[in-house]
Amino acid sequence: MISDVVFAGGAMTPFNRRKDGSSFRDWARTAVQGALNDADLDVTDIDALVVASESDFFTMQLNPAALLADHCGLTGVAAKRVEGGGASGHLAVHAGIAEVASGMARRVLVLGVEPSASHLKGADVGALYGLSFDGWTDGMTGIDSTSLYALSIQAFMARTGARVDDFAAIAVRNRANAQVNLNAHLPLDISLDDVATSPVVASPYRRLDCSPLSDGAAAIILSRAEDLPTRPEGSARFRAAASTVDTVRLGERPDPGFFGGKQRAAQRAYSYAGISPDDIGLAEVYDSYSGAQLQALEALGFAQGQSLNAEREGAFAVNGSLPINLSGGLLGQGAPVGATGVAQVLAAALQLEGRYFGMQAQHAPKFALVDTHGGIATLNAISILEAP
Repeated sequence: MISDVVFAGGAMTPFNRRKDGSSFRDWARTAVQGALNDADLDVTDIDALVVASESDFFTMQLNPAALLADHCGLTGVAAKRVEGGGASGHLAVHAGIAEVASGMARRVLVLGVEPSASHLKGADVGALYGLSFDGWTDGMTGIDSTSLYALSIQAFMARTGARVDDFAAIAVRNRANAQVNLNAHLPLDISLDDVATSPVVASPYRRLDCSPLSDGAAAIILSRAEDLPTRPEGSARFRAAASTVDTVRLGERPDPGFFGGKQRAAQRAYSYAGISPDDIGLAEVYDSYSGAQLQALEALGFAQGQSLNAEREGAFAVNGSLPINLSGGLLGQGAPVGATGVAQVLAAALQLEGRYFGMQAQHAPKFALVDTHGGIATLNAISILEAP
């Protein structure tokens, strides 16, 4: 059963732009060793490896799972690679959960890695991201991800009355949250005016509304409590894992501004866990753009469908009833794609265990939700974790 699967430990490298001559192989090895140390395990204790890497163009490495198993001293384990756009890392976590829950493996190492920032020029990365949608109708026409997200948020604004200052408040808060995160790419002290005067990228989004391109790696270890040598009673436990897809082309959705696929994934996860959105005490949400966080909160069913009002009332702040993205989210922590979902799960688990840097929720949450997606909330992954 999925509820038998616990978070045994994890670690990540700083998310940033690497110009020091290191490569994704180095970052992977650092994250893996950190995860092993956190779990009090040795490399020989691992049965299986699940690697998340969105694009071979970034790593310039076909079959990265075999390479990274070799490079990290995991020769002989079962290994696979998972890819699902922006959701790659989170889907790799789901694959690891399935291996432990099914009995196929006792201890699974999930490794997400991506050189998204320093290997290619930004324009080339943007062109590749365009192929994350429909390559024929979107990517090859020159439409980029920011333009598609901008179209989606414009529809959301028309329906809900959301304003650009709502998005700016999220951009400011998530970067502020990131200031306690020692691994964050953009731990910034910025103002609403800073966001409002930053260059327009695709209206209504400005540069500070957008998450950065980042390099980095994150790793977690999954197991059953009885297969861990130490700390099983203090480990966060998985209660649900769910994923769904929406139509790839934004214009074919009934409402291009509503994340319907994410809503279905969340409803499935709540059903699996036997809880409601009101039971969630904190969440790590996929905020590739500031407005996308609001769209996600609506789809996840938080604040009983009144997420925009709740945002304006401060419900999702550090001292609010439901803190969102204490890590800083993608906007603050950064976004090396294959590592993103793994790092989100790592942050949520450490928060539930009371081990997350200096920032904790103002209350003692019982459940945390992790939300990730690829495309414009096209391929959606949701996990629910329970506190020890």
